[in-house]
Amino acid sequence: MTDTPADKPATPTGPEPKRTRIGQRLRAIADRVRKPTRPPPPHVKTINLALQGGGAHGAFTWGVLDALLEDERLDFEAISGTSAGALNAVVLADGLMRDGTEGARHRLGAFWRRVSQEGSGAGAAAELVQSMLGFWHMQSFSPFNFFEQFGNLVSPYRINPLNINPLRDLIGHLVDFEHVRANDGLKLFISATNVRTGKIKVFSGSEITADAVMASACLPYLFQTVEIGGEAYWDGGYTGNPALFPFFDETATADILIVQVNPVRREDVPKSAREITERASEITFNSSLLREFRAIDFVNRLIDQGLLDPKRYRRNRIHRIDATAALAHTTAASKLDTSWHFFEELHNAGRKAAQEWLAAHYDDLGVRDTLDLRAEFG
Repeated sequence: MTDTPADKPATPTGPEPKRTRIGQRLRAIADRVRKPTRPPPPHVKTINLALQGGGAHGAFTWGVLDALLEDERLDFEAISGTSAGALNAVVLADGLMRDGTEGARHRLGAFWRRVSQEGSGAGAAAELVQSMLGFWHMQSFSPFNFFEQFGNLVSPYRINPLNINPLRDLIGHLVDFEHVRANDGLKLFISATNVRTGKIKVFSGSEITADAVMASACLPYLFQTVEIGGEAYWDGGYTGNPALFPFFDETATADILIVQVNPVRREDVPKSAREITERASEITFNSSLLREFRAIDFVNRLIDQGLLDPKRYRRNRIHRIDATAALAHTTAASKLDTSWHFFEELHNAGRKAAQEWLAAHYDDLGVRDTLDLRAEFG
């Protein structure tokens, strides 16, 4: 049986119209551009990350990030980091751009390994301390601990006149900042404190440099002030640890996961001068975050009560993984413990905390808060 004209559509003769050929080429190019290198895992949810600073305690954050990346059910729209949180943030961003989640996990591990090597007597900081001590022979010491103790008595402009900061060289070597700045798929917010005004400065976009990260991590009794654009900066922990407000206007994601490494609560009341100083430091470096908790809770309640237009104001959902339990047996001075054993302990604790949090709260993302803000500041 032969096809009739009604059974078989006519086959066009002659060349394809030019407009059709161009359209097909453009669609093919678009498909190649849009095609992911690998299919995304199911049920991926997008969050913003807020990484607190706390010196060596940032190794807990490394463990948290390691577990979140391994899980592969989260995507990050933006990261706000301060001090050690800023260091983790830029290393994470650099690793993601180099080789995805596995690249990020590898770069974070390499960074903390190198920090331990620098702090245990294998780097520039140790060489500086040894030269200052002259003929004294110390079997085991952390140069960063030495700086903290001696820095309380002597200005870093005298104890460290050359302003040697091993972290500056380390982060400059590990992170391709030009590459990180070129990434418009992940926003970074790095907080520092303006020394002259006492106000917070949030570096973002083209401002993300090694100097900006060093400003965020510049403890004034350890290192000289970091100068950027004619302004002087100290550690961002004094004014934003970490800053949450950049998320409100710069991102579409309402879920914020905070990794908090300064213990929220200590059961023992400090009595010695050192204990008092250490606890005062922890309280200071948590205070700005608690103020932001209060402001977020206030706005959320006004939205819930219909007193603010939800089309103009966003209800933010706050979540937290904190290191209080992991650091219960330590003091604030351990933030300068750069031993690899301590880093591994915190890394494992961070992984465990993140895995437990994911098991308990992953389904809450995009639905509800998992942190009672009023209980935190009330």
